[in-house]
Amino acid sequence: MDPQILEDIGLTNAEIKVYIALLELGSSTAGPILDKTNLHNSVVHMTLNKLIDKGLVTYLKEGKRNNYQPTNPKHILDYIDQKKERFEKILPELLAKQGLSKEKPEVMMFRGIRGIREILFELLEAGGKEHHTIGSPLESVMMGDAFWIDYHQKRARKKIKAKLLFNESLREWTKKVRATGHYPHAEIKFYAKGFEPLSETIIRNDQIGILLWVEKPIGILVHNKELAESYEKYFQFLWDKAKN
Repeated sequence: MDPQILEDIGLTNAEIKVYIALLELGSSTAGPILDKTNLHNSVVHMTLNKLIDKGLVTYLKEGKRNNYQPTNPKHILDYIDQKKERFEKILPELLAKQGLSKEKPEVMMFRGIRGIREILFELLEAGGKEHHTIGSPLESVMMGDAFWIDYHQKRARKKIKAKLLFNESLREWTKKVRATGHYPHAEIKFYAKGFEPLSETIIRNDQIGILLWVEKPIGILVHNKELAESYEKYFQFLWDKAKN
């Protein structure tokens, strides 16, 4: 199981450790949770109280001790829905504040997996009906199969067609993913063997995403129509020469 998913929905590292420990224990006092998580006593008790507030843990007082029990993991969906509803209430105000800005940045830089996700979803909202990728390496699977499958399904639902020029190292992974019917409305070609850049470029309308797939990935988002048109010509040149 990837604990990063629980972190992405707002749980802290300590909350994740305690919640998973409780799922495995079923029902427990604080002692076994301390042993299983290796967290400090005060951290465990504070974390249990936070999980109770979030509706993910319940407890029953037995004498002087509390017996803790995790709620059904499906209730996490309710927790996410509540956060979404609260956010939707303030979204119009946030958009209005963004609209007050007279200048929009042409270049933005992002770091880490979360930063790469942010760039990719920005590109998904960039307008236009084409998604062109240059040079996705095997390292890009660090995002996880589920993420890429979900991302390209969202792209397809927006009726955006994709032409993806991948590194040869992604051929087997691509074959596996496409065999399950994923990556709809997409054509895929590959660079010749021996050429394995760690960078990936995505062209969407008047935006360009440059992803550097190093250990802690770096992403650059450029908003410039003239530059995007230039990259588009470069993409078409490479696409015409690439192999299926």
